[in-house]
Amino acid sequence: MVDKKLKESGLRDQALKPEKTQSSVLSPHHSVLTQSSVLSTQHSALTQSSALSPQHSSLAQHSAGMETLGYTDWSLKFHQRVATRRVPLSGSIELTRRCNLRCVHCYNNLPMDDRKTRRSELSFEEYCRILDEISAAGCLWLLFTGGEIFIRPDFEDLYTYARRKGLLISLFTNGTLITPAVADFLAAHRPFSIEISIYGRTRETHERITGVPGSYQRTLRGIRLLSERGLPLILKTMVMTLNRHEVRDMQRMVEEELGLEFRFDAMINPRIDCSQSPLAVRLRPEEIVALDLRDPRRTSEWKRFCGHFPGPPPDRGPKDALFDCGAGVQAFAIDPAGRLSNCLMWTGTTYNLRQGTFNEGWETFLAAVLAQKSRQTTKCSACGIKAMCGMCPVNGALECLDPEAPVDFLCRVAHLRACALNIPVPPHGDCEYCEGGRKYEAMRKTVAALRAKKD
Repeated sequence: MVDKKLKESGLRDQALKPEKTQSSVLSPHHSVLTQSSVLSTQHSALTQSSALSPQHSSLAQHSAGMETLGYTDWSLKFHQRVATRRVPLSGSIELTRRCNLRCVHCYNNLPMDDRKTRRSELSFEEYCRILDEISAAGCLWLLFTGGEIFIRPDFEDLYTYARRKGLLISLFTNGTLITPAVADFLAAHRPFSIEISIYGRTRETHERITGVPGSYQRTLRGIRLLSERGLPLILKTMVMTLNRHEVRDMQRMVEEELGLEFRFDAMINPRIDCSQSPLAVRLRPEEIVALDLRDPRRTSEWKRFCGHFPGPPPDRGPKDALFDCGAGVQAFAIDPAGRLSNCLMWTGTTYNLRQGTFNEGWETFLAAVLAQKSRQTTKCSACGIKAMCGMCPVNGALECLDPEAPVDFLCRVAHLRACALNIPVPPHGDCEYCEGGRKYEAMRKTVAALRAKKD
């Protein structure tokens, strides 16, 4: 369908007619959370995990005398072109926060049989109205996530309705509820992509993280059912203290045995209620950078990424704006109770779509959120490697209870990574990890030790 806002801005034509390019650049769409911005928060396919193993990384090819683009190149070019325009291109909808697993690192999972939570969730009719409104406003990409999306008995109806609106739909699932019937349904109505999380190469490791006996085999069954039907499937993991010893084996199984794409991320966040419990299994910064150094593909992609996105985030508003990512510019999020925000991880004020329309929320509420000013200048404000860091008001609020407080963990990871990969870091204020800072020499010694261990 052709949507009014895209018609008016001419973006729909651009979306359907990608330009030429000479080669593929790092980075794909992947997580719809990041389709609006290469500088998004946790789930940022570009900055944290999926940037380092892009789907559809095909180079430009010639066909019938015409040069064509792989999806990743087109998507990146498209988002760069519309970077300064405010259109809700990319949406994330949490269908539920209930889940049949109890993953120790998860930021939002609730018990599957939580009746109070179930009663608070949007009805099918409410979702359909919202889908009507977001597609009319210009949404192209939509992520259905959870919780576990297949817990909703009306999932197939919701998915079918969204698909009829012309949306490119990605699905995040743990795979345990995929049956032959579900797989057949998805094969008949193909989504844009499906991402399944796997947490170990062995049953013991996977189930130590999920907390549910039998979940490993059920996830593998779901993967097999989808793979047999040729669906666009990506497997991913969160690396933590409980499974770091099996990352290589997981990658080998996924890429060599299953022939699928594998991604991993180690940037674990607190829960959205600000509980710090997931951080108990988070790797230390030096352990995260060690994962980079042992994978030549990963290190080369980080270097290419930083070469493509040097310096602070591109201008999207006033210099003193609190939010400088794409959240609320081309991206939005809706939680299971119909609360609209700029990011699924945001814990601040939201807009109730049960009491107003999406257009009202986008044009008034989220516009006001974007208009918020920073109260202070920090070392993050002009940081040249912020794209590698992921620091944003959401992470500040979750980890420090202050959206403007720099998160030391993120800062240390980014500077360690830059030092290890010889990526220059321009001066950006009083930063203890930059040259002359009180932690700079200790960081350099850590990097030297990591390189020596790698060799």
